[in-house]
Amino acid sequence: MPIEPYLDLSLLLLVCIAAINDLATRRIPNRLLLTGLACALLLHLLSASPGASVLKAFSGMGVGFAIFLPFYLLRGMAAGDVKLIAVAGAFIGPEEAFEVAVLTWCVGGVMSLCVVLMNGRLRLAFTNIRYLLSGFMVPGIHMTDMPLQQSAGSIPYGLAIAVGTITVLLRHYG
Repeated sequence: MPIEPYLDLSLLLLVCIAAINDLATRRIPNRLLLTGLACALLLHLLSASPGASVLKAFSGMGVGFAIFLPFYLLRGMAAGDVKLIAVAGAFIGPEEAFEVAVLTWCVGGVMSLCVVLMNGRLRLAFTNIRYLLSGFMVPGIHMTDMPLQQSAGSIPYGLAIAVGTITVLLRHYG
């Protein structure tokens, strides 16, 4: 049974619901993510070669998680966003999870720049970037030792993940 169309349709539904929820409440519910993960794993188990398919799912999940985890640790992203990209990776595998992550960074960057410019907080954004980079460049300074800076603005990153995911899925069918 070819499972790819079912995986793609389920993933499309997942990221759309997550984006709408993130826009409305600024949260991505764990229940939605667990349901999505269960759906991905079930579909992979129904494939012609379940062992390889489930391995692909876990690899994609690992890639999505590993790529976005540093942003969460730097307080630049919420945990729901990291979990969403990981679950998306479970649907599409490691190569496409990487593609989605890169597209998501681009979309998220444009969204962030728009929010910063609309709120007149460009100087604060550069101050915060310098603050984040100093934790990497100055020996002996740890991020936890430094006081939190004021946010220059936040975006519903679930929307950026949805746009990145939809773009990759459209390439398959377009």
